[in-house]
Parts: sequence; C-alpha cells; structure tokens
Amino acid sequence: MSLGNNNTSEVKHVTTIEQLFSNADYYIRTIAYLAGAFAITVGIFNDHYPQSAWYMVTFAIIYPHILHAILQSSNIKRITTSRFIALHMDAIYGGVWLFWIQFSLAPSILLITMLSFALIVAGGIRLLLTGNATLIAVSFILSSIFGFKFVQHAPLVVSIAYSIGTMVFLSVAAYYIHIQANMLYNAKQEIECQQSRANELALKMSKYLAPQVWQTIFSGKKDVALETQRKKLVVFFSDIKGFTQLSDELEPEVLTELLNQYLTDMCDIALKHGGTIDKFIGDSLMIFFGDPTSEGTKADAQKCVAMAIAMRKHMKVLQQKWSSQGIKTPLQIRMGINTGYCTVGNFGAEQRMDYTIVGKEVNLASRLESLADAGEILLSYETFSLIKDTVMCRDKGEIQVKGFSRPLPIYQVVGFRKELGCESGYMEHQLDGFSMYLDEEKLQARDKERVLAALESATAKIREQVEFESNDPFKELIDDGNDAVNTQTAKVHSLNGKG
Repeated sequence: MSLGNNNTSEVKHVTTIEQLFSNADYYIRTIAYLAGAFAITVGIFNDHYPQSAWYMVTFAIIYPHILHAILQSSNIKRITTSRFIALHMDAIYGGVWLFWIQFSLAPSILLITMLSFALIVAGGIRLLLTGNATLIAVSFILSSIFGFKFVQHAPLVVSIAYSIGTMVFLSVAAYYIHIQANMLYNAKQEIECQQSRANELALKMSKYLAPQVWQTIFSGKKDVALETQRKKLVVFFSDIKGFTQLSDELEPEVLTELLNQYLTDMCDIALKHGGTIDKFIGDSLMIFFGDPTSEGTKADAQKCVAMAIAMRKHMKVLQQKWSSQGIKTPLQIRMGINTGYCTVGNFGAEQRMDYTIVGKEVNLASRLESLADAGEILLSYETFSLIKDTVMCRDKGEIQVKGFSRPLPIYQVVGFRKELGCESGYMEHQLDGFSMYLDEEKLQARDKERVLAALESATAKIREQVEFESNDPFKELIDDGNDAVNTQTAKVHSLNGKG
C-alpha cells in the first residue's frame, strides 16, 4: 500500500511540475508580448510607427492567450514538445516583428535578447540555434519579397520603452525560474524521502524471502506469477535431535532465544555457501542449491556438503555457549542431503505465494535427515557420486523409501579428505577387485582380532598369487616367444626396407 502511494505521489509531483512549466511559459510569453505592445504604443504616440501599428498591438495582446488555449486543447502531452512548437511560433512572429520595425538597432537587439533568453531556458543551445535560425530565415524571406529597409536609430523614448519591457520580461522570467527551481528541489527532496522509506520497507520485506529470490524478483529476472520449472537441485534438511524434549524442560523465552540464535548462525553459514533458504519448520531448516543461480550440479553438491560440515563444526561452538548458559543437554544437529530433479517456483494462490520446491527428491532428503543420528550427515548415492573425490564417506547400506521402487544406498559424511591427513583414524583404498575402509573410532576392541585375521588371510592369498605368477615357467616361454616373434618381425621389416 505504501509503495502504491509513493508511485501515485511521484506521478502527482510530475503532473504539478508540468503544470507549473506550462503556466510559467504562458505568463512569461504574455509579459514579453505586452512589453512589445507597450513599446509599439509608445512609438505610435511619438509618430515613429503608423496608426496601422495598432493591429500589431492588438495581435501582441491576444496572441499569447490564443496560443495557450490551442496548446491546452490539443493532444500534445509532453511539455517539451509544446514548448518547442510555441517557441518556434514566437521565433516566426519575432522575424515578422524584426522586419516590421525595419531592423532598428536597439529594439532589434532587445527583441533578439528576449527570444534568445526564452529559447535557452526552455531547451538549451540546440533550441537557441534552431529558434534564432527560424527568426533570421523569416526576416530574410520577408526582406527578399518586400525589400530590405534598415532604420539605424529609433527615437530615444521608443528605445527606452523597449528597454523597460525587456527588463520587466527578464525579471518576471527570472522569478518563475526561481519558483521552478525551488519546486523541483522540494519535489526531489520529497521523492528521495519516499524512496528512502520504500527502500526501508523493501529491506524489511526482504527478510521474508531468500536473498537470491528477492534479488531476482526486484531485478526483473523473475515474474511474481504462479509458474514453475524443473531443475536438478541439491536439497538439504536439518533439525536438532532431542529438541522436542528440550522444549518441555526450558521456559518459552529461553527456548525462543536459543532457537533464534541457532537458526541465525545456520542461515549465516548457508548464505556464505550460496544456499537458498527455503523455510523454517520449527527447529528444522530446508535449504536448496541450484536455483535461482547455479554453477553446475557438481559444484552445488560440493557447496551443500561443505555447508553441512561447517554447520556440524559450528554446533560445537553453540554447545559450549549453551552449556555456559545452564543448558546441560548437548544438542546435536542431524542432516540429510539428496540430489535430483525437483519442481521449483511459485506455489499457492494469486493473493499469497510461496517460492519453494516439491517432488520425491525433496521427500528423500527429508527422510535421510530423519534417519540420521546425532551429528550425522547422510547422503544419497547421487550426492555421494558428486563429492566423493573431495569428501570421505562411509557406506551405510540401503534404505527403502516410499515412492522409489528399489532400495537406495546411503552414505555418511566423515569429512574432507584433505583435513583428515595421514594420521587420521580413517583409511580408504579402492582398486578394481579391491576395496578397504577403516574407521578406528567405530572399530570395537573385540572385532580388531577378526579384522587382523581377515587382513592376514587376504595378504597371504595375494602374496601366494604374486609368487606363483613370478615363478610360472610358461610365463617365460610366452615372454620369449613374444620376443622371438618381435625379432622375426623386425627382420622382415628390415628386409622389406632393403628390397
């Protein structure tokens, strides 16, 4: 509502300013022609102009009103266009007037001065040049048809009359220019104030939308309409394990402060990694990557997993802070990430829309989050395949999810490979026909002997195979045969070369 009022107010300001310009032009033109009529009247009473000059006086008095009425009743809407037409009509009449006074030196200079002042104020140098060119052309044409006459000096009283008229014209014109300048300044100040209020309101409203979505809407890249599209997105869900139990133990004010602090910190991490924050559902957080901007699905997946790892690390900071505030229960975050094609866009009604995503891939990400343990990040295979080069993951088996016909493999994020280092408790090797993953923290003491026995058995079998291959007599014969064949082939090529 406020934005609509601001737009209406700006339109009113523009209309008022145009009316001021139109009225100012009318009054200034009227004063200019009255100054000319006054000078001609003085010339008639001093017998410098003939009695027929009363027609010129009459025309000078009524012409500004006729021109103003014509311009007001016409379909000319733009003030610049009407000014252009009116001032060139003045230039035509000025050329006639210049010829009629027989190019008297002082009156001609004052006439050209008034016209030039009006032209340059209304349209700058360009209008000044075209207007004066019109005046000169009209006076030249009339002189060519009726003959050129030049009266160098007009009577002193006539020159004084022209001077007084010019001074009055310039004073009135300067006064209206001053009014216009003040009005424009005040209008500019008010519009800037309204824009500041609109920007402040827009900033407040932006808190209800993801920054990426807000920017695309206000930049015009997206329309506010009920429309959707299919995109491959990386979907993230998280919540606080045990939050429902904690809500029964804490006062609502303390719980609200804790939740807001947690969500604020998590959102800062999400925005830092380029995630689009979809919604809050209690202590749950839904974020997606790949819309409205994307650097490719692989990059989106890597950013999302990096965000999840950063959130998991930041929880330790929050745990220490909450512990110092008397919250003994160590809150843990659990997360689920999936990658797939989703429907993204505006859902809802014309009166109220929500920019969000839907689809079975979204449901899978939510299911992964609900299956995760405290501090755990679960990935679908699609996400794992995109980040496995940089992030070490543990195979967690398969799950059956509604909407998917086959069991789905899932993986747990351990951490960035570069951060684990050679002294880490994790070890992973994978070749064709060989795969090994070791997690010392998860390995129970009672199982270590079984692991050693399995490794020793596998080592013995591989060593036996290597020794057998190195002592195989047929291998040497095959190698020798190959050498002989190669030598014979070389000889044949040599003979062929000599032939």
